[in-house]
Amino acid sequence: MNSSGPAYPLASLYVGDLHPDVTEAMLYQKFSPAGQIMSIRVCRDVITRRSLGYAYINFQQPADAECALDTMNHEVIKGRPIRIMWSQRDPGLRKSGVGNIFIKNMDESIDNKALYDTFSAFGNILSCKVVCDENGSKGYGFVHFETQEAANRAIETMNGMLLNDRKVFVGHFKSRKEREAELGAKAMEFTNVYIKNFSEDIDHEKLKSIFSEFGKTLSVCVMTDERGRSRGFGFVNFENHGDARRAVTEMNGKELNGRVLYVGRAQKRLERQGELKRKFEQIKQERIQRYQGVNLYVKNLDDSIDDEKLRKEFAPYGTITSAKVMTDGGHSRGFGFVCFSSPEEATKAVTEMNGRIVSTKPLYVALAQRKEERKAILTNQYMQRLASIRAIPSPAIPTTYQQSSGYYMTSVPQHQVRSFYNTVPNLRPVPRWTTQAPRTQAPFTAQFVRQAVPRRPSTTISTVRQASTQVPHIINNTQRMANIGTQTAGGRTAGAGAVVRGASQYKYSAGVRYVQQVISVPAPVIHQVVPNTEPAVHVRGQEPLTASMLAAAPLKEQKQLLGTKRAHTIT
Repeated sequence: MNSSGPAYPLASLYVGDLHPDVTEAMLYQKFSPAGQIMSIRVCRDVITRRSLGYAYINFQQPADAECALDTMNHEVIKGRPIRIMWSQRDPGLRKSGVGNIFIKNMDESIDNKALYDTFSAFGNILSCKVVCDENGSKGYGFVHFETQEAANRAIETMNGMLLNDRKVFVGHFKSRKEREAELGAKAMEFTNVYIKNFSEDIDHEKLKSIFSEFGKTLSVCVMTDERGRSRGFGFVNFENHGDARRAVTEMNGKELNGRVLYVGRAQKRLERQGELKRKFEQIKQERIQRYQGVNLYVKNLDDSIDDEKLRKEFAPYGTITSAKVMTDGGHSRGFGFVCFSSPEEATKAVTEMNGRIVSTKPLYVALAQRKEERKAILTNQYMQRLASIRAIPSPAIPTTYQQSSGYYMTSVPQHQVRSFYNTVPNLRPVPRWTTQAPRTQAPFTAQFVRQAVPRRPSTTISTVRQASTQVPHIINNTQRMANIGTQTAGGRTAGAGAVVRGASQYKYSAGVRYVQQVISVPAPVIHQVVPNTEPAVHVRGQEPLTASMLAAAPLKEQKQLLGTKRAHTIT
């Protein structure tokens, strides 16, 4: 943590209004010229992993963060101007509303940068935002100053001023609860009444005569279309609140010319939309709760099945309140819904009908889910499956065989060396005098090939044969391995040479390891004639045994010496 900056020691920036496709790499490429970056994080939805439109960038030095804030604020990334401000870890500053002002009635051409440039003259700005929707600016915004004094100066100077030929309102920020409380208090003192659902023959005069009996009216208006015909609703503005309240109480729900009137307090469009939205959401939740566990989703339906046939198939399992096959242009889409009167009946239908063949097709029957719920469940399952796959560790390779290469196996012809690989682990000699325990034999690796093919045998079979007839045959470990490799690979010495030549002529790819080890193995020379000087057989801790020593010893001692040495050699 760097504490050189007294106000913002963490040097953390908030970057908002991001395009959904902006990633950490793009932000790093954008902000790295300002200074060394410690971390970047684009905040995403936990389930869908979609970008939430904002990110946090932590610089190592507060001066670098301040430079990025001053030079890169409101720059465009993927077609959208970004909004940068200091990251406020304490939410109390935002919730308190200290230094925060509200601006409304702005021209649509005013964006974040224009608003920032206009109000930056009154003090240091922590954040500045113009509220927008898919159609552009909504005509109002917020500016949060570092101090309350700067906010007060901005309100005194800018309230009532013209911005792009429009008179703006600038005032202190108020929370939603405060605004609702003020609106509620004003709503109790309403004088304007909204009337709808009356017939087209009622005009201004008739509407005024109907509502004038409740008190003095200031204005009466019937809304008309471009042809001058009544649109069936209008407004009546009374002089005092009591008369308006009495008109609403007595006229709401009253029948006039065969139509039931609706009379209520006149509301602004946004207020009315918010109220209707809350009302419809409540109705939606009640409907969801009412059909929870009783509505079934049926798919894989045959094209010949209609609503009546679908109802008939599910009728034995309970009382059906509705059965509907979804269609497109009169043709079945292959799925539908069946609603029962109780969850028990629906559960029984799912158990009995799921997988049953109806008109040559097996049905899929399950409890119906809303599109949002189904999408969230599928996304959650996908993320869990992805996390489980990432959590599975890669198979561990024993360290004893790390030098093995799977690519090397393809270089040795299988028909020549198959018997050799199976024989080597069982016949590998282990000297009696070794201090190490025998290794556990592993499957074929390149290491066994290098051990099985001798490079330079010191004593050959021909040497033993050319010795004196009084000298018995002495074969050391290297000779025994050469004999085994020769016999199992093909019955003669050409077999072993063919294996090595085949490996050396094989063309390896660039990614294959240990290639030089295989190519550098020379072809073994099995039948090599050497001078008659017999090499000594060395046994650790004992004198070397030579042919001259055996010739000088008596016959009985020769047999004893030969048997002892041969026993050590074989074991």
